[in-house]
Amino acid sequence: MKIIEIYEPPLCCPTGVCGPAPDPDLAALQETILKLKKAGHSVERIALNQQPKRFMNNPVVKDVLTSEGKESLPITLIEGKLAFKGRYPKYEELLQEVI
Repeated sequence: MKIIEIYEPPLCCPTGVCGPAPDPDLAALQETILKLKKAGHSVERIALNQQPKRFMNNPVVKDVLTSEGKESLPITLIEGKLAFKGRYPKYEELLQEVI
């Protein structure tokens, strides 16, 4: 099974699915994460405002942020390798990467 890490911009709460008008992309992401975890994959969301050291301690994430800035977030790594940046991947896209 694969290890998936999603490095995200600052979120208002741990899931990012909160407030008066939750972001539909974040709601879809949460559903995707549940499906992937059920299939046995490890999925972790890391928000900049909650775990900033993780961003600077990961060389792939640090390089992308240094060269492209915060606009490159979210950054998705699979097995430590850059898979997606600048958007949340769809379930089907992640599924293709983890098969």
